[in-house]
Amino acid sequence: MLVLARKKNESIVINDEITIVIVDIRGDKVRLGITAPKDVPVHRREVFEAIHAKALESEDEHQPAGQDAQS
Repeated sequence: MLVLARKKNESIVINDEITIVIVDIRGDKVRLGITAPKDVPVHRREVFEAIHAKALESEDEHQPAGQDAQS
């Protein structure tokens, strides 16, 4: 994991396409501004995990009985 120190209004650029800006720092919370192409999904971790859990659940529902997802 790369760890970087940034101050308010400083940014990080990823692969010339994604820019992350430190918008505000209040106590133990940091507000980020993210600019990315529309085809790049950006989610908070808990939303990302919920999306993937729902996709796995849906996949399991469509599996024929007696088969697992790896068959």
